[in-house]
Amino acid sequence: MAESTSKLLKSLRQNIASVFMGNSLAIDRVITCLLARGHILIEDVPGVGKTVLATSVAKSIDGTFARIQCTPDLLPSDITGINIFDQSSSSFQFKAGPVFSNIVVADEVNRTTPRTQSALLEAMSENSVTIDGDTKRLDSPFMVIATQNPYEFEGTYFLPENQLDRFLMRIHLGYPSPDDESRVLQQQPSRTQLSELAPVMSSSDVCQMQEQVDTIKIADSLIEYIIELSTATRNAEDLQVGISTRGGLALTQVAKATAMLAGRDFCVPEDVISNVLPVCAHRIVSRAYMQDGDTNATRRIMQQVLETVPIPS
Repeated sequence: MAESTSKLLKSLRQNIASVFMGNSLAIDRVITCLLARGHILIEDVPGVGKTVLATSVAKSIDGTFARIQCTPDLLPSDITGINIFDQSSSSFQFKAGPVFSNIVVADEVNRTTPRTQSALLEAMSENSVTIDGDTKRLDSPFMVIATQNPYEFEGTYFLPENQLDRFLMRIHLGYPSPDDESRVLQQQPSRTQLSELAPVMSSSDVCQMQEQVDTIKIADSLIEYIIELSTATRNAEDLQVGISTRGGLALTQVAKATAMLAGRDFCVPEDVISNVLPVCAHRIVSRAYMQDGDTNATRRIMQQVLETVPIPS
């Protein structure tokens, strides 16, 4: 990997960490998704820094950035844009929505209606939107960083499995350690730090690094390992839906991006193992979840599968 790429990634990490303190793994997860051309869903209780993390990533890149505050009255056209009739020219002019940005932060995505969620998630999967029969391509790079509160909170709408599948990763932040929380409390308000955050790389830099990820080597034994993991979930009695082919492709791409972030041009088993839960847990459906809504069952079962499938040497 080029030295310039390593320096850029180091600068990106440091820039984000100057505002979002303590959880370096979460920072790496978001950067990995960016490198892998994916989108990420950050789920946790209010007040643990979901929006700070998402916004700090967006502001660290010198591209276009938009933030969508998802509310129950948000319309699909508020996200994608709308054709407006211009009387002076007697024609319709397209007013682009926030989705036509390099980095889109969708705050509290599960507080908006399923219809509006679908408009955003369609753009994520197709990298384009169709408005009045006209298909418009989105900018490149394009990444959605969505946040949501746990479903136990009032005023939330479930994201169905087929829409969750559009996210390359789903991660949880958790509470900071006492030392990290002390640092946060002693610092100036995060909104002040965010306003002063300057970009450390351009959008073209991101595109070049995404192309470099495609050149990272992954051994046949690791591909077989991913297939064995997928097959094990499909055959698991406690699962109703296992890892799909799309899930296997996602895990492969994330493993490559993880290797690149570590400064390697080849994958090792840990690049796959460390990403199985954030990449795959939201793509499988447990019977316990279908019966009594146990949202933690899939992670437990996925961990059990990891422990049973032999790791390639």
